[in-house]
Amino acid sequence: MSLERQSKGVDLAALQERLSGLWNRKEQEELRQVLAESFSQMKEPLAELLDVLEVCLTTTQKSKSTTLFQFILTEFMRWRTNNPKASLKSLKDEERLSLQQQALGLLTDSQPGYMDPLLAIYQLSSLEKPLLINHVSFLHDCCWYKEAVVFSVKLELQKDLDMETMCVPLILLDKLPLVEMYVRDHPNLQLRVVTLLDSWCDPDFNIQTLLSQYPQLVLSKHQTDQIQPKLLSKHVFRLMEKFGIDPSLCPNSVYKRKLDSLKFLMYKTFGDKTMSEDNWKDHVQAMVEGNTELQVQLLQLLVKHCSLQTAAQWAAHYSVPRDRLPIGVWDKIQSLSPQQLEMNSVSAQPESWMPPQSDQKKYYQLPLARENVHFVETLDKLELCKEAVLKDGCVVGIDMEWRAGFGTVSSQHVALIQLAVQGQVFLLDLCAHGISQHNAIVDFIRVLLSHKNILKLGYGMSGDLKSLVSTWPELKEEPLKMEGVLDLLHVHQELQRCWVGNRGRRSVEVSEGPAEKGLSLLVQQVLGKPVNKIEQLSNWERRPLRTSQLRYAAADAYCLLDVYLALSKDPKVYGLPDDLRSIHSTQLTKSREEKKPKDKSKQRRREARQNANEPQCVVDECLSVNSEDQGPTITPHELRVVCDNMLQGLGRYLRCLGVDVKMLENTDDHKVAAELARAEGRVILTAGQPYQTLRSQVAEGRCLTLDCSEKARDQAMHVLRHFHVHLTPADIFSRCQACNCDEYLKLAREDMTRMMKERGLLQNIVSKRDDYMLQAETQADYNIWRSPEAPDFTPRCRWAPHTALDPQTFKFPSGAEVQLETVPPGLLPRIPVYFICTGCGKVFWEGTHFDKVLSQFQEVLHIENA
Repeated sequence: MSLERQSKGVDLAALQERLSGLWNRKEQEELRQVLAESFSQMKEPLAELLDVLEVCLTTTQKSKSTTLFQFILTEFMRWRTNNPKASLKSLKDEERLSLQQQALGLLTDSQPGYMDPLLAIYQLSSLEKPLLINHVSFLHDCCWYKEAVVFSVKLELQKDLDMETMCVPLILLDKLPLVEMYVRDHPNLQLRVVTLLDSWCDPDFNIQTLLSQYPQLVLSKHQTDQIQPKLLSKHVFRLMEKFGIDPSLCPNSVYKRKLDSLKFLMYKTFGDKTMSEDNWKDHVQAMVEGNTELQVQLLQLLVKHCSLQTAAQWAAHYSVPRDRLPIGVWDKIQSLSPQQLEMNSVSAQPESWMPPQSDQKKYYQLPLARENVHFVETLDKLELCKEAVLKDGCVVGIDMEWRAGFGTVSSQHVALIQLAVQGQVFLLDLCAHGISQHNAIVDFIRVLLSHKNILKLGYGMSGDLKSLVSTWPELKEEPLKMEGVLDLLHVHQELQRCWVGNRGRRSVEVSEGPAEKGLSLLVQQVLGKPVNKIEQLSNWERRPLRTSQLRYAAADAYCLLDVYLALSKDPKVYGLPDDLRSIHSTQLTKSREEKKPKDKSKQRRREARQNANEPQCVVDECLSVNSEDQGPTITPHELRVVCDNMLQGLGRYLRCLGVDVKMLENTDDHKVAAELARAEGRVILTAGQPYQTLRSQVAEGRCLTLDCSEKARDQAMHVLRHFHVHLTPADIFSRCQACNCDEYLKLAREDMTRMMKERGLLQNIVSKRDDYMLQAETQADYNIWRSPEAPDFTPRCRWAPHTALDPQTFKFPSGAEVQLETVPPGLLPRIPVYFICTGCGKVFWEGTHFDKVLSQFQEVLHIENA
């Protein structure tokens, strides 16, 4: 629609110019008045509104705040409430249909603020379904898959559309949440989506065959990496639980999870030896029972990691066909006697209550005799437990055990509840039919947890309570009232924070093997030795429990009492408040916000280095300051980090903010991070167990551990605050997320169009209207329709000269070729400038992602200094 068009009542070109001026000057009150007057002067308000919106839509763009396009729609809706005649009812059928089709053409944007008013004003849901479905097809042809799905959901067209046509492109583009929205409230579609994802987990599935059906899609490396059985099966299991789908309908994912669990169990038992063979046997038998394929896989793993004789015993036990046996197993079976082929328990000898001498030296020991650990499986024994526990002033350690969910879908049900009081432990057997579902035990636990005069100790109690609610559904109907509860996890977090501040770290005996974590680490830090976790992944539903299981279960609850007693004796030694119960989950956050006096010893060390003329980079200066102190700030480009392979999502976020990030591949060993850090002066970002090893291989403060349960965005916020990074809008997307390069070539739309035409990527796709827009729109025209308070996209990066691009091969000196095929042709009419990474050839443009990142990091963004 040309701006020169003039209606009988309003000069649209003059109106457009006036509106944009008021919008840019943020004079919204006057803008509202002008719009109301203009709507009243329009002879055909519904038609003339579309004329204004059509030009607005082709030049505007979504941002973090309300756009002019949406503002006009909102004001029209308000004006129409007092002008009810401005409706389709007064129009002839031909006029009404013409306006509806024109409005339909504007629906190429998925933002609800655009779509909902247009649907309401022009009653688009009343259009015949073929017209609506044709519009969905048009959006698909333009590669606007997100817009097509949102439009279909708004008008409830799912039953009339092909699920795979609508959903497969979005899945390939890593937009599964949109697919979940599309199938919401449609059980048959939910089943089809989940079984489709499961079919992609088949060993014979070929991603290239699938991609050949969608030649218009060009996936990034990240998107391609998402289409692999490991990640797909996770989505399948999540959606099976969310949609209530029978696992038997997803055989590929179930098989994959069981096989992965089988390999994990082999590693835990025969690799790092942190699981007993009895535990391993319990889990493996339950996993491979009745599945010949898994039995064959088990035999192959046993031949590789254990022995031919063990493989022969399992093969004979399951009568695996001879033609499926690994090499050597059949001959081994023939050489063994029937007695030798029997699978006997590893611990055939009766277990002693006292653990081996080697364990006594290495691990925390339960200070109780066997007779003081009571196994409660009857109501009579439950009464004795209640008498000992339900006493005013009593301190009770609480823990729970359940069977590890190797290869299963169902939620975990508690098998054992441990209650420790001074001098004795009660183990409540929730697998015993006599008490497991009896009202007496449910009421007892409810009374205990709500008793304000009984102090209950736990560690990470939210997980225990979640499993308890799954075990007893009545707790959902009448939720638990928690009073007098102290979660030592929160105390541990405060303790770690204090020790990071060097407040008298206590020396502990460090055992060989993997680093401790969780409760075991707390016990080691406070009592000197960790908890032996070898029975943690036991089959807690087997009966009778082994002596080693009983001992572990009792120790896991009783150590809570010992830790609390040690901390309570002199909390100041640990940097804790006198009343440990005053520490809540928010204590850590609040204390970080408090300003602490500067560490003068660190300041003296910095001055000594400066006097000795030692070089020190800006990042080192920030590292030498406690993260809670207000230290010197640095720019994102000055921060150089290496992310281990558990934090790849964080790495992509930091690159998008301009941080220099190298990321380990999934196959890299963690020690590669230390090598890169030392060679290139980078800081290591890691999570979990590798932290203990990595921090010893680099200088003090050059390794930061993060909570792997947090979202990548929250981890990025933590990193920015820890290193005092001064983030501005110019830093966002100043570095390529794909390859970490910070040099771009700025390319005008005309050049991009020419290059794409030369490569045959614009065959009959660009319409006449788009040709007009290609010629008419400038960067100034484009920017004028963004929200006036939204910062412009002006990345602080290195700019390559145009001569850096070979005009014949479209390659840079690095050898990277411009990824022209990733630019949707439908984008050319709306985007006048493109940014090309000279390191990998990836093409970027200013879009919704820029404003989304601005919004996500507005807490730490310095716009006024941009």
